[in-house]
Amino acid sequence: MRLLVLEDDPKLGSWLENGLRQEGHVVDRFEDGRDALIAAMDQSYDALILDRMVPGLDGLSVIKALREAKIATPSLFLTALGQVDDRVEGLRGGADDYLLKPFAFAELLARLDVLTRRGTAQASPSSVLRAGDISIDLHKRTCERKGQTLDLNPKEFLLLEVFMRSNGRVQTKTALLERVWNMSFDPTTGVVETHISRLRGKIEKPFGDKLIINKRGSGYVFVPAT
Repeated sequence: MRLLVLEDDPKLGSWLENGLRQEGHVVDRFEDGRDALIAAMDQSYDALILDRMVPGLDGLSVIKALREAKIATPSLFLTALGQVDDRVEGLRGGADDYLLKPFAFAELLARLDVLTRRGTAQASPSSVLRAGDISIDLHKRTCERKGQTLDLNPKEFLLLEVFMRSNGRVQTKTALLERVWNMSFDPTTGVVETHISRLRGKIEKPFGDKLIINKRGSGYVFVPAT
């Protein structure tokens, strides 16, 4: 799944991001509410994890703005504000769930599963993401093209998910390293090129075409087959 995390505590935010990535999710983390709101307005997420007390724009204002814009992405408040009035205010403001700090990571994962199952049932009959003639099931972690099942390893699956969600935008090597491998830019690593080559061998070579285009000096663009 692709998740947005709004958490301004560096230690907790990093721990959350790393834990969710290890579970196979694509994570965009923000420390400022305004940045998170812009991202949630502009891109598609499977779920939002929001702290209430953050700089720029508090989490409650973020979720209220999203609901006013008719964006119904499932959301969970992860906060230390645990009084009954706080929880009621958060849920009435548009949040779907409320988890108090400190918390167990296993419980966070369980609540995310419930939220996304509920959101999927309301919004569409499946958890399938499609682009052209290729599709991936975000829950089953399976991939198909033209009716053929493609065997992708976890990193290849995440890489393809990022490409399929990119809507034609160039994906730089740095961005791919951060989103798929949670790594800062390292000019000596060939991990991106290696995995893209392997991914191409599975989603392109058997079908005799190209979906991932190398833009020299810029990055990569995913062009679904029509």
